[in-house]
Amino acid sequence: MDGQCYERYPARIVALALGVAWAIYLIGALLLGRLWWPLAVAYLAFVLWGEVNVMRKNCVNCAYYGKLCALGKGKLAGLLFGRGDPAQFAARQATWRDVLPDMLASAAPLVGGIVVLIRGFRWGTLLLLALFVALTLGGNAVVRGMFACKHCKQRELGCPAEQLFGGKPAKGPAG
Repeated sequence: MDGQCYERYPARIVALALGVAWAIYLIGALLLGRLWWPLAVAYLAFVLWGEVNVMRKNCVNCAYYGKLCALGKGKLAGLLFGRGDPAQFAARQATWRDVLPDMLASAAPLVGGIVVLIRGFRWGTLLLLALFVALTLGGNAVVRGMFACKHCKQRELGCPAEQLFGGKPAKGPAG
């Protein structure tokens, strides 16, 4: 792994990661709200459920549990949930089903924004949609590729996401 492995991430990296995530969620809600405001509320509830679910199932087992991780969830998970089993994190096999909620959180505003544009073209909607796509694809790639995963202690110990996206073999008891 190139670069320094952080025991606790610098606040600037956490702020960047949270800023990108919150911007994506806000723009997604704005796009869906242009279609029908209850969709925006449902979308934000779904996103909140997804974030809490990740902390409850994954962050409790992570090396960053209770600490400042790149995505800001380790510290929060430590406040909300009891410690899990760190050996479970690396041993877990991630599947595409695990990332389905993230895909839906991206697909719903994309489809909603396209529907809004079809119903009545507006430059503001097109701009929001373009920004949403740029942040979802490019922003997340930059945050994870340049700042988060590159310096992650859990990545060295074994990360199911790296196995899924990077094609790396599992570490841990079976790896």
